[in-house]
Amino acid sequence: MAIHGIVTIDQHHQINFLLKSDGMNSMGVLVRRLFLFGSLGFLSLIVACGGSGGAGDAISSSNAPGTSNPPSTGAITLKPPKLSFSDTGLSVSDGVTRNGLWAVDSDYSWEFSLDQGVTWTIGSGKSFEVKGDGPKMIWVRARDDAGNKSEIVVVTCVLDTIAPAPVAVSSSVDGFTRSLQVTGLEANAKWEYSLDNQISWHAGSGSALGTLGNGLSMVWIRQVDLAGNASTSQVFDLQAAGSSMSHEASTNPLQPSKMADGLLTMLIHGVVVRGDADYVRWDIPKNHRVKSVRLVRYVSEDAIAFYAIQSSNVFDAGVDVSRMLVYGHMGPADLNRNVLANISPEKLGEGPMTIWFQQTGTLPTEYAIDIILQAVN
Repeated sequence: MAIHGIVTIDQHHQINFLLKSDGMNSMGVLVRRLFLFGSLGFLSLIVACGGSGGAGDAISSSNAPGTSNPPSTGAITLKPPKLSFSDTGLSVSDGVTRNGLWAVDSDYSWEFSLDQGVTWTIGSGKSFEVKGDGPKMIWVRARDDAGNKSEIVVVTCVLDTIAPAPVAVSSSVDGFTRSLQVTGLEANAKWEYSLDNQISWHAGSGSALGTLGNGLSMVWIRQVDLAGNASTSQVFDLQAAGSSMSHEASTNPLQPSKMADGLLTMLIHGVVVRGDADYVRWDIPKNHRVKSVRLVRYVSEDAIAFYAIQSSNVFDAGVDVSRMLVYGHMGPADLNRNVLANISPEKLGEGPMTIWFQQTGTLPTEYAIDIILQAVN
């Protein structure tokens, strides 16, 4: 949810703050305060803080879009401080974050207010932290021992530190594909899955994870909300009694195993050695294309295996690379690399695709390949 601050100064030197939010029904806060402008300068910058998933992106008040300097009505002798924070949510512009820590870069001492200037707290060090979930308006200014002050820097955000509830996961079988249906997502939340006991996570798309193969056992699934809070994980055992539907992918290039239709996230997994190739096909529906094909698991003492993809319902290209969409080696160095990144989008649309995965060495190789489809106009 984005919180935007708008500042106006009327002819009576009255300061009007209008807070507007995107995605929140009829939320508006009008804060009006009367200030006398003497040696105290006032108000320059308005920024919105936001969230993003992952390690975090720094957003600074010095370069935020839409900032402005209102007319000065008094002597301003100090340079205002610069504020920044590490973004933690799914978007860098929605104003929602789970991180209340703000970094302060100031040439002077500084102070901050959480009640629109009624009370001020002397800052210490290079940062301060706001707590308590909900919308925040933060004022920060520089000051010196002589009583001089800078313009006030104003930042707004929504702090959300509460983790969402776990998702619900159910299983269904269609042909050789086992699909894990994901429900219970919060609004605007995303789901992701892990194959290595929650060490690394991979983003899912659509409402289900389709799996085909015999190389995996445990899959963990969780959701991440707009502020970047992760739920506890739900674990599904593909090999548990009564739930196992292990299918070794076809070794026949003219009769590849087929993934079920209607999935946006697919996972092909298996174990291969020399002479044991896997062939799997998936169909791209109308108004969709392949967004990515990535190796997400590789366990072997052999550092490389071979793969190739053909835009066909069979793999009849043999070793003719001119008929392959893409081909090459896969190994630990290629984890999470999109092998279709350099392929023209028009070649990734409606129609069948078949992948060939093979280990040419004698050492067994466990692998998993993630395929993501996306809707297009």
